[in-house]
Amino acid sequence: MSVATVHGFPLPDTPYEMWVRGELDEYLHLPDDGTKVEVVGGEIVVSPSPVPSHYFVVKSIERAMYQAEMADPDFRWESMQAVDLNMAPIKDGYIPDLMIMDSGTAFGIFEDDRKAVRPEQLEAVVEVTSPSNARNDRPPRLVQVAGTKWSAYARSGIPFYLLVERDPSKPGVTLFGEPHLPSGTYETLHFWKFGETVKLPEPLGFEIETERWRPWDE
Repeated sequence: MSVATVHGFPLPDTPYEMWVRGELDEYLHLPDDGTKVEVVGGEIVVSPSPVPSHYFVVKSIERAMYQAEMADPDFRWESMQAVDLNMAPIKDGYIPDLMIMDSGTAFGIFEDDRKAVRPEQLEAVVEVTSPSNARNDRPPRLVQVAGTKWSAYARSGIPFYLLVERDPSKPGVTLFGEPHLPSGTYETLHFWKFGETVKLPEPLGFEIETERWRPWDE
C-alpha cells in the first residue's frame, strides 16, 4: 500500500484512511482553532479557520434557507456546515462550507449519529473561496486534470454545486449542475454578480440576497 509523507516522514496509513478515523488532525499536530484538514485528490490540504467575511457569506445562505422555510411550510431542505463529507469512492475527505440535503435525510443522519455525510445524501454543496485554497474549489484548468473538489462533486453525482468566488479579480456566484459522472464535469447553469439576487432553480427553489457580499481584501 502506498503511504504519503509529511515533511519527509511517512504517514502510518493513507491520508484518507487516517482522515476517516479522525487521526489526521492529531498526527499533524494542528491547533484547535478552526483549522481544518481535508484530503483532496489524495493530497492533504490544511486550511486556516475562515475569516468573519467568509463566515458571513455562509450564514447568509443559511438565513435565506430559514426565511424560505418560514414562508413555505413545504420547504424541504436542511443545511449542515463544519461536517465531514466522506468521498469514499475516490478516497477523499472534505469539510464543505455548506451542504444542503432533504430534511428527512438530515434527520436520519442525526438519528443514526453518523460521523460523516455521504455524497449520495446531498442535493447541493456550497464552497466559498479563500486565498489559501481557492484552486481546490474551482474547476480544473484542463478538463482531463482531476483532483479538485469541483470535479469530485461532479463525479460523485451531487446534483448542484454553488461556488461563491471571492477573488477580487473575478467575484461572483456560479451555479453548476447536470453532473457528468464519467468525466467528473458540470455544466454551468447560471452566474450572478455580487449585489444580484441568486435565484436557485427547482427543486431547491429559494433566493439568496448578495448585496452585502464582498471580495476578500487583496
